[in-house]
Amino acid sequence: MNGTKLSIRDTLYEAPGPKARRRITIVTVLSLGVLLILIAAVVKRFYETGQLAPKYWVIFARATTWRFLGAGLAGTLKAAAAAGVFTFCIGFLLMLGRISRYRILQVICTALIEFTRGVPTLLFIYFFFLIVPQFGIKLDVFWKISLPVAISACGVVAEVLRSGVNAVPKGQREAALSLGMREGSVFLKVIFPQAIRYVIPALISELVIVVKDTTFAYVVNYPDLMQNAKVLISNYDALLSVYLVVAVIYIVINYLLNRASAFAAKKLNTADRIGVTV
Repeated sequence: MNGTKLSIRDTLYEAPGPKARRRITIVTVLSLGVLLILIAAVVKRFYETGQLAPKYWVIFARATTWRFLGAGLAGTLKAAAAAGVFTFCIGFLLMLGRISRYRILQVICTALIEFTRGVPTLLFIYFFFLIVPQFGIKLDVFWKISLPVAISACGVVAEVLRSGVNAVPKGQREAALSLGMREGSVFLKVIFPQAIRYVIPALISELVIVVKDTTFAYVVNYPDLMQNAKVLISNYDALLSVYLVVAVIYIVINYLLNRASAFAAKKLNTADRIGVTV
């Protein structure tokens, strides 16, 4: 016996042997080879159609292009941040209703959670863009993208938070109640802080989806990264180059968020460690 802690990966999966490692290496090399061939074929096709001509790429040597894309990126991050805050708040309320002792509240919140999880984000956006104004409610384009994105994601967040609450040992609640704490105080001061520690990586991963959903901002003409990219494409007829650069920007953003999720999981000792000693 020693003080080494096993990770979940170590517990669930046996380390591959020499033959398995050779097979994995061979499959990896073959897959990379096929991928490189496909990339080469795509690049060749773009070259033959003139999509790699300098006139389509020289625009990225101009500071004005990057300032314009930067303004769109700021709009994307602003909408994603607002949607993230609303997603957490609405998801928290739905989670409270889902675990409530009142049956009718449980049913209502469960129905809302399943509804928001089942309806595509684009339909929520069209609802805020086309239906809501008919009731005399005038919303800024910022809210026409932030609110529907938040509503679309809140059901998943509610379930993530509920899973975190259920993961807290029942003895924590019983011990707190035995000390004379009220039910609400037990939840807010004992249960929920621990639950958050369990689900922070999952919440950060959900933020990646929120960022992706903001790309629907073109529907309401909100000046986000994709909308500004469309302006560049219409001005310079540079479809491939602009979309490729924008795709790289989104990849970097989502990569950083995923790294933050992995860092949080490792730091909080909730994803990679289970506290088993051998």
